[in-house]
Amino acid sequence: MRLREYFKEKKGIGILSTADSKGSVNAAIYARPHFMDDGSITFIMADRLSHKNLQSNPHASYLFIEEGKRSVGKRLYLKKIKEEQNSELIDSLRRNRRYEEREYPERNRYLVYFTIEKVLPLIGDAEESPVA
Repeated sequence: MRLREYFKEKKGIGILSTADSKGSVNAAIYARPHFMDDGSITFIMADRLSHKNLQSNPHASYLFIEEGKRSVGKRLYLKKIKEEQNSELIDSLRRNRRYEEREYPERNRYLVYFTIEKVLPLIGDAEESPVA
């Protein structure tokens, strides 16, 4: 199953991990990625620690645990390629407007683009195709 379809069909919890230039690590809950036509994936970010880390270190990891299945999911190894701020595209991609408007009113939003460097299952090391 292609990753785009996988993330459309599966429900679960996602964790994005980033590190700053000194190696200090952060992990945060993130929604499923958005798949772009050019093959990249994106996450919508507020100006918080995950976004700040990506300014000095473009590498990240996204761990997705399928709902109801503790040991099933995906690990995506990512590299930031670009970002945009407060664009109309961000508004069109947002899935949960009530949470963002309540928790982060009137803050800058960033759409951060990544290439997928490697895909692994949640458990094990059998590399999967990074085809989006």
